[in-house]
Amino acid sequence: MKCVELFAGAGGLAMGVHLAGFEPQAVVEWDKWACDTIRENGARGYPLVEGWNVAEGDVRHFDWSGLGDGIDLVAGGPPCQPFSMGGKHKAHDDGRDMFPATVDIIRRLRPRAFIVENVKGLTRSSFANYYQYILLQLTFPEIGRLSSEGWYEHFLRLQKEKASGNAFNSGLTYNVVPTLVNAADYGIPQKRERVFIVGFRSDLGIEWSFPKATHSFDALLHEQWVTGEYWERHAIPSNMRPLPPEKLQSRINSLEFLPPETLPWRTVRDALVGLPDPRAKKAKHIANHFFQDGARVYPGHTGSPLDLPAKTLKAGAHGVPGGENMLVHEDGSVRYFTVREAARIQTFPDGYHFHGSWTETMRQLGNAVPVMLARIVASSVAERLLVSQMLELEALLSKNKTKGVA
Repeated sequence: MKCVELFAGAGGLAMGVHLAGFEPQAVVEWDKWACDTIRENGARGYPLVEGWNVAEGDVRHFDWSGLGDGIDLVAGGPPCQPFSMGGKHKAHDDGRDMFPATVDIIRRLRPRAFIVENVKGLTRSSFANYYQYILLQLTFPEIGRLSSEGWYEHFLRLQKEKASGNAFNSGLTYNVVPTLVNAADYGIPQKRERVFIVGFRSDLGIEWSFPKATHSFDALLHEQWVTGEYWERHAIPSNMRPLPPEKLQSRINSLEFLPPETLPWRTVRDALVGLPDPRAKKAKHIANHFFQDGARVYPGHTGSPLDLPAKTLKAGAHGVPGGENMLVHEDGSVRYFTVREAARIQTFPDGYHFHGSWTETMRQLGNAVPVMLARIVASSVAERLLVSQMLELEALLSKNKTKGVA
């Protein structure tokens, strides 16, 4: 199946989509450093990205006509700064808002499905109308904004079209499913909340829902404080184990009689298994695993404890915010995650190397979609598309057989 990747960054979403069975026809990203990361991995033969058609530039200026027909999936994470909790919250007034460009590309390529990822801030009450406007544009990509219309006037017109039901009977439409997801609930060692907007072309008649969560905090508590399997797995003796959190004691007690059916959240300690301290000599032989000095604690930035999923890795406008990208040791001391450690937390494979300075590479990682989360979502989409193709083929064969008999 063929796909197109927009706003590819360092390739997290694209790699997950590729692992799900899609073949990228174009991978478009404007940032030079992120493009260099993908290109350099491809040049040295890294299998997941080797041979990718990487285009460095604005998606609005890419020549989509050369791709032809038959694109199965468009995937991408439009720049999140207009909606980020740490941004200026300008939404439609922010020149970096690439949702209009995303809708335009979907209108041109008419993919069978799309996957759009963005920050949780998109769902904030202050953006409520604009969020609904985005969903309506993705539902009816052919009902474009008129030159005489502001975004709100266009929004009202789309609402009327939806209410009338006429737009569903003609033209290009999509069945759109938005979901707010915590990556930790899917085995990612990071508490990263993101919005996924998945759409299937309406003429395919596909019914789909977001994959069910596979991991939970309760299961982690059970493994740590009821069975102790977590500490045994990490070879931590009884006298070195921390005490269970007092505020969670009643919850832990209840889990003793009703064990969760899910897998436990993966923690920072789980993610970093096998990586030496970056200050050790043997760390020099591991790509992107070097010590970065200067980490410190301050209000709101206290770092990520070893025995929980990491806090959300972020990409700051002036480098990296302190707490979200810091590791907290058992003794309370802190240090920055190395690039390789941050890559583990974002589920990039160890063989994938990042290009640029520490600030640049951490920015790439802070903006990325966790590879394994992308794979889970894209695999679910691929499954539904393949079933749809099979049903189409069976219907065609049945029709031809009937004609032959006649």
